[in-house]
Amino acid sequence: MKNLFYIILSLSFIFITACSPTGKGINNDRKTGLDKDIGSILGEGLIFGGDKTKDNSTSGIAINSFLWRAALDTISFMPLNQVDPFGGVILSDWHSDIKSPGERYKLNIYILSRQLKSNGVRVSIFKQTHDINGQWLDAAVNKTTATQIENSILTRAREKRVSYKNQLEN
Repeated sequence: MKNLFYIILSLSFIFITACSPTGKGINNDRKTGLDKDIGSILGEGLIFGGDKTKDNSTSGIAINSFLWRAALDTISFMPLNQVDPFGGVILSDWHSDIKSPGERYKLNIYILSRQLKSNGVRVSIFKQTHDINGQWLDAAVNKTTATQIENSILTRAREKRVSYKNQLEN
């Protein structure tokens, strides 16, 4: 039943994001190879709730669609507690690995930018361990773990972007 919920949630998100609010696709500048217009859902950013104005700003909330999808892919093994595609927030529920049942982890992922760059995603990790009385106690997390997860998300997002650009060319 829980899997059905995640499937429906994923399909709903795909359906919502398949519509471009600006109606424009990527406009690739042949001289520089850079995207000039990023108003499309499949371009550099994902715009919800608004169109670009004449000064090239947006009236809606924007996150990077590749980072969003990569973040969901990266933590797909964890149960999700809250997902906000408009604000770019993914909060997981506690997850215990079968190999270490005395530990559990929770992730908060924030997509902060429309651009696919390293400061466009932030990950917070929380860890708890079981004590001898059966209580969950907060534990320290290695500081590099969040960076490793951020790097995994960024790598996956780049792969998704390259795949998308290859589909456009074919």
